[in-house]
Amino acid sequence: MSGFTVIFLVIGIGYVLGRSGTLGPTGTDVLSRLVFFVCTPALLFHALVTSDLRDVFSSTLVIAGGTALVVGLLYVVVARLWLHRAVPELVIGALSSSYVNSVNLGVPIAMYVLDDRSFIAPLLLFQILIYSPMALIALDLSTLSGGRGNVWRDAIVTPLTNPILVGGAAGLVVSGFGWHPPQALMDPFRMLGEASVPLALVVFGLSLAAGRKSTADDDRAPESPTASTSSDVALVAVLKMLVMPALAYAVARWGFGLDGHHLFAQVVIAALPTAQNVLVYAVRYQRGRSLARDSALVTTLASIPVITVIAVALG
Repeated sequence: MSGFTVIFLVIGIGYVLGRSGTLGPTGTDVLSRLVFFVCTPALLFHALVTSDLRDVFSSTLVIAGGTALVVGLLYVVVARLWLHRAVPELVIGALSSSYVNSVNLGVPIAMYVLDDRSFIAPLLLFQILIYSPMALIALDLSTLSGGRGNVWRDAIVTPLTNPILVGGAAGLVVSGFGWHPPQALMDPFRMLGEASVPLALVVFGLSLAAGRKSTADDDRAPESPTASTSSDVALVAVLKMLVMPALAYAVARWGFGLDGHHLFAQVVIAALPTAQNVLVYAVRYQRGRSLARDSALVTTLASIPVITVIAVALG
């Protein structure tokens, strides 16, 4: 509860700043870019350089990645048979139900609730290196945007230009070679990395205050004939907030024999809300925007009581 109190208070400060407009109309965007392009890559680089690589290539990678893929596939099957959605909407829905907010909320929870940042690093790498390219290929092929020549280029280039992946890959290389950089070189990364958590929480609060206004311009473009409805959002919310944590619990406990704090960590990671990255993809391909936006909002609000219940039950 002490860890959650810290998180909620800083999120609350961000919410108040957002409602009062203290940071101006571009405050959220500027802070988000600072967290994404500078602070979180520095945090991941420092964490990997100073950690044992066995903590990265661990059961967390298999549990978090496997659970996400299963839940995403489950959404595709149910939404196809029940709601008769087209492939692009199925891809956005699958991501909405399984692609977690590992930066703005995952990193702070790993630091203050799980007390171990190594739990979130495997998930970050999986989502950026494997899950995102798979989704981009499916969206490109189903929307035929830019021709087939761009499909594989986007799938390869997009992850490589992601600053978080660059920071993580650099950390893996340095750690893999067994090099221990001098303190003077590591301190800047440590300082910037320490700023990632509070800034990410402030941005999270700002985004809650913004609500639907942040995507109002996106709604002006016409939706597809199979535009998402409340049924889609409800399906995403159930899969993301109930099925995914339950599946992670089952796999971690009976598949890997985890218990105690490690079991608690796996379930909390699975209960993180939908990432804002999904909305970025939806806007780019002009498909499933309302589903991505509403899913992020609903799962974000639901994640607070869900993770609290998990903490009380397993923590």
